[in-house]
Amino acid sequence: MRLHEIARLLDCNILTGDDRLDVDVRSCFAADLMSDVLAFSHSGALLVTGLASVQSVHAADVADFKGILFVHDKRPDPSVVAMAEQRGLPLLSTGRFMFETCGVLFSHGLMAAEKR
Repeated sequence: MRLHEIARLLDCNILTGDDRLDVDVRSCFAADLMSDVLAFSHSGALLVTGLASVQSVHAADVADFKGILFVHDKRPDPSVVAMAEQRGLPLLSTGRFMFETCGVLFSHGLMAAEKR
């Protein structure tokens, strides 16, 4: 599934990276603890989180994720958006809760991005 399809499916606001939404995403990892992201995920995924801070951008960058989807209509500070832009990470925001967001993504074919 492409990021632009995810954005449409979840009625997302595109915070940055609208020129990078044609990237293919096959898995996602949902967490608010960035230590879990770094310890238990694999690269190429979409990060689904309620943590709208620099830590989420750092973790997504280190984990080589394709983008970040903030839930609960969270909006990061402009400095966080700028950091994501510099690192080439698209940022999306949806008004849905994390549980619902993950359910929708799973029902449309995205798999868990956890290490096995």
